[in-house]
Amino acid sequence: MAQKIQRPKGFNDVLPAEIGWWHRLEDAARRVFGGYGYDEIRTPILENTELFARAVGAATDVVEKEMFTFNDREKRSLTLRPEGTAGVVRAYVENGLAQNEPSSRFWYAGPMFRHENVQAGRFRQFSQIGVEAFGARAPRVDAEVLIMVRDYLDAVGIRGVDLRVSSLGDAKCRPAYKQELQTFLRGVAGELCDDCKRRIETNPLRVLDCKNERCRAATAKAPRMLERLCDECRAHWDEVTRTLKLAGVAFTVDPDIVRGLDYYVRTSFELIHVGEGLGAQKAIGGGGRYDGLVRELGGPDVPGVGFGLGVERMVMVLDAQEKKSDRPKPKIVFLAPLGPAAADRAMALARDLRAAGLRVEMDYDAKEKGLGNTLNKADRRAATIAVILGADELARGIVKVKDLRSGAQVEHEIASLVGVVKGMLGD
Repeated sequence: MAQKIQRPKGFNDVLPAEIGWWHRLEDAARRVFGGYGYDEIRTPILENTELFARAVGAATDVVEKEMFTFNDREKRSLTLRPEGTAGVVRAYVENGLAQNEPSSRFWYAGPMFRHENVQAGRFRQFSQIGVEAFGARAPRVDAEVLIMVRDYLDAVGIRGVDLRVSSLGDAKCRPAYKQELQTFLRGVAGELCDDCKRRIETNPLRVLDCKNERCRAATAKAPRMLERLCDECRAHWDEVTRTLKLAGVAFTVDPDIVRGLDYYVRTSFELIHVGEGLGAQKAIGGGGRYDGLVRELGGPDVPGVGFGLGVERMVMVLDAQEKKSDRPKPKIVFLAPLGPAAADRAMALARDLRAAGLRVEMDYDAKEKGLGNTLNKADRRAATIAVILGADELARGIVKVKDLRSGAQVEHEIASLVGVVKGMLGD
């Protein structure tokens, strides 16, 4: 026997028993985000490496350590996308939308790739659902994005999520804060891990995001950006939080939010799950404002704000919240033709049922005296309804329709089958 080929570490299969959660998340995104005026966009999973180096930040962990980067046959450096925002901004600029439709709103869903240490809730291929809103600087847009993400989580049924918000300042107030922070960090450098010692000069804000307990203790009294905002950033922050309170959206002010990507300014936020299901990785998503990113990637000076949600992490939460019996399952109509003649007629009936939008499966190997075996197959497939058609039924122009939930079985004329089945399924 040939040796089995296994999937690479950190890359997972999504099996049919799990796909219902994914459909729920994607359908809710289409419905909720569409209600706020967002259109779906799909960008390539492969981009020129320069895009992420310029957008995400050359000194970030994502660019320095985590990207899947390689040279193609023409020696061009390409990267599997590690996050969604940069690609959406590139598409927005490259396709002329930044000039023709500066106030654009997009949502997306798809796989991302980072070479991380694999653990529960953290994979090397992971999927995100996210949104990007371009063209508005008003703090109310930030608040609306936060309200929308709350509406989305409510729509999919995810409970126990703490919305944590902060402000990262902007180009006016952050440079002075950065210098103050570097001065503080140099004074405690001996207590920091090697990565954080290096970040003091290259990306000091990331030191505050280190998960090492020694580093967290050493930076407990470090200055925070939220305490050093300029007047404009303070006014923006006050308006965002005021609007959230008016909307009745609960949130927690968290001055330790840094975010791992360089493009964020002003409003930043994370969504932390406080219940069971995620293990050590409690964040299910985050985002914020990135007013200079479009300009950095060759477009006009158009502001932006958005977020990304981890699909696998949301699935883990739903799995922990709901019983396996509550998982979304398709309603299956199972055709049980008994004999060759019945099988021919069942093929035509299957097309009629599918044309009506129903999911139909059939036992192609059913024998004339094998009804019990066929119904066992229907049970294994978790079918909702079985349609039984044998020589006797065919001669009388009828079918037997069995509700596999209640066990009730009735006869109906073949011509009325579609309407009968749809009525039983509630469709």
